[in-house]
Amino acid sequence: QVQLIESGGGLVQPGGSLRLSCAASGLTLSTYTMGWFRQAQGKEREFVATISRSGGSTYYGDSMKGRFTISRDDAKNTVYLQMNSLKPEDTAVYYCAASTLFFATYRLSAYTNWGQGTQVTVSS
Repeated sequence: QVQLIESGGGLVQPGGSLRLSCAASGLTLSTYTMGWFRQAQGKEREFVATISRSGGSTYYGDSMKGRFTISRDDAKNTVYLQMNSLKPEDTAVYYCAASTLFFATYRLSAYTNWGQGTQVTVSS
């Protein structure tokens, strides 16, 4: 049974940083493209970042570029999202997702396995 478990969310002040982790079980992480998405209250789920199987390609949503960094440690079966210079508009539930596509993709429909999410709140 595939499980993706996110952790690392919480309350942070504007300008602060958080690192989210996504621990995968029941799958071999190196065979999956991984992504992070987020959903703010009352809004649709939004693409945040993706990393290819090899880790050689990464893509980010426009508002995340230069602030967020996605990475993976296949030996630990874990994907990370380092978030810096956080803004109140980054407040959302953040989800980790896995896709069997070879290439990194922002398409939500390409992801077949999802975690339950971790809340990130940016507020003073």
